[in-house]
Amino acid sequence: MACVNPDGTLSESAKALLAILDDPKTPEEISKRLEQPLFKIRSSLREMTSAGLVKEEGAKYIITEKGKEKV
Repeated sequence: MACVNPDGTLSESAKALLAILDDPKTPEEISKRLEQPLFKIRSSLREMTSAGLVKEEGAKYIITEKGKEKV
């Protein structure tokens, strides 16, 4: 399931993920917090990184300014 819709809007799951990334978190921490499978979180993070909504810092992810504008 896509996080970023063709019109540029975000899915509800993408909004929920972005909302918890005010401080860096690992995919495992995100998965546990959102109670979603790790494979889905990793897929979402790849898509949102490509879209510039999150960035990877080491093994953790954090929301970008562009991501904050979308939430």
